[in-house]
Amino acid sequence: MAVYGYARVSSSSQSLDIQRDALKAAGCEVIRAETRTGTKVEGRTELETLLQFARDGDRIVVTRIDRLARSISDLATIVKRMEASGVALTVIEQPVETSTAAGRCFLQMLGVFAEFETAIRSERQLEGIAKAKSNGVYKGRKASIDGDRVRALAAQGMGATAIAKEMNVGRASVYRLLSP
Repeated sequence: MAVYGYARVSSSSQSLDIQRDALKAAGCEVIRAETRTGTKVEGRTELETLLQFARDGDRIVVTRIDRLARSISDLATIVKRMEASGVALTVIEQPVETSTAAGRCFLQMLGVFAEFETAIRSERQLEGIAKAKSNGVYKGRKASIDGDRVRALAAQGMGATAIAKEMNVGRASVYRLLSP
């Protein structure tokens, strides 16, 4: 029976060191780590490698459930794949052990809270952006196309395709600027 660790952070400004140390202390022989969002499973190659490599009787260890998944559906999919292969999941900081009924129950509850936390964070972010916009602070990125020049060339009788070629921009961008 092998014990594998999985560590994940969302951005390169975050450190994997604390997770790696905890996984080593938990007896993980191999630790796979990556910097990817936890809101989706796609593109998480290190997790996929672990799921494909682990065999019956092996164990995958994470420090917290949100390191594995941030949605209940992704969590359920990952755990089903592990169970189908006979692989157990252990979460160090939370009493989760998928080899027991109580552990599986607690896993589901933690998954709900991880998804809820993601939704709340997203709502707060949208509220902050709306407030910044209303205060005139958040204006988006600066226009990459000179709208006055596009309108001037159109007034001279130039077509959208010719304007796009002249300014080295997409034709749709020219149409967007010329539309009322």
